[in-house]
Amino acid sequence: MGQFVTVPGGVLQKGRDAIYPEERPEMELHVDGFRIQMHEVTNDQFAAFVAATGYVTDAERGLIENRPGAGSAVFRNARWHLISGASWKAPDGPGTDIEGKGNWPVIHVSLADAMAYAAWAGGRIPSEEEWEHAARLGLPDPERDTSGAFTDDGKPRANTWQGIFPVANTGDDGFAGAAPVGCFPADRLGLYDMIGNVWEWTDTPFAPGNNTIKGGSYLCADNFCRRYRPAARHPQEVDFSSNHIGFRIVKDLEAE
Repeated sequence: MGQFVTVPGGVLQKGRDAIYPEERPEMELHVDGFRIQMHEVTNDQFAAFVAATGYVTDAERGLIENRPGAGSAVFRNARWHLISGASWKAPDGPGTDIEGKGNWPVIHVSLADAMAYAAWAGGRIPSEEEWEHAARLGLPDPERDTSGAFTDDGKPRANTWQGIFPVANTGDDGFAGAAPVGCFPADRLGLYDMIGNVWEWTDTPFAPGNNTIKGGSYLCADNFCRRYRPAARHPQEVDFSSNHIGFRIVKDLEAE
């Protein structure tokens, strides 16, 4: 189920180069080595899981059970909408599909959905510390925390928002929304899209009912959400989903 890269153990300067209050305090932590999927879990990978198990995602189950507020979040026309019927296989709502998008990252997945896939695939969701450790080791320039998003002269090397959010996206990176995995150069570890494209779940709690997501997304802009950095972290309700959050999985070294 996908290719994996070994991340060596080492010392993580967690929260280094913090910008937002929730990224502090900076602390030194040891992280054991592990293996991480090269790219975000794709629609094709998730479809194989659903075909093998019959799994129904939280967004789909909410609609089936007619829960109040059932649906998933879609960013459209410069604002967020809760769309009834939006799901991993109908990413913009009823009448849409993922035909021809097998290599795009799966979206509209809750934490439980991501964990269910990970268990089926023989892995797990990374901790925040593991995720940040891998992202820092992969930075093109370890001394510049935004180097995963932009070259030294400001050219995009990841899928983020160029322009003034939310009114104008110049699309200088070639994409106005999510991109197929692997469209941008791999980082120094050989990983794709650790920065930008879609946020990624971790198994680390942020606050009651919320877990930490990492990496930023195609909606992160310099004027609004500068979370295209390894230190960046953000809360997400564990039972909610949106069209800019996905995940990748990790495996313990001894499991290989």
